[in-house]
Amino acid sequence: MKPLDMVVTPTGLRFMGRKLPCTVGRGGVVAAERKREGDGSTPTGVHRIVGMLYRPDRMARPADWALPIGPSDLWSDDVKDEDYNLMVRAPHPFSHEALRRADPMYDLVLITDWNWPFSVPGRGSAIFMHRWRRPGAPTAGCVALAPQDLLWVAQRLLPQSRLIVPG
Repeated sequence: MKPLDMVVTPTGLRFMGRKLPCTVGRGGVVAAERKREGDGSTPTGVHRIVGMLYRPDRMARPADWALPIGPSDLWSDDVKDEDYNLMVRAPHPFSHEALRRADPMYDLVLITDWNWPFSVPGRGSAIFMHRWRRPGAPTAGCVALAPQDLLWVAQRLLPQSRLIVPG
């Protein structure tokens, strides 16, 4: 374990001596080798934090290394796309998820290295850390936190910090 590691536990996310309430995928936690696109599960493993995105129209830059989410920023989740599991820009002909959403769920996003940068189609795209919809509400496979906790974490992370999801 490293000082800036975050660990998902059944009772919350452990980070820097705190335990923060969090949620995981609606499919629960699944062994990494069983993770599939669209299964709603959070994969086990040690996932490096490789990026931080934020909505500059809704919040101040949370860290020096955070990048703004623009109006045309998307994330490809289509296994037929050569850019599967990468950030792409609109217009984009393949299935994707908009990073600039009407709701605040992606106002601040921490990107993990799950199935990245050389993705295996169908293995699952984008395991993010983001704001939860509401306390206890599961995600599509990501790890979600209360907005104030997510910001607190983001302000203390460094690139290459890790999210650990035990099996």
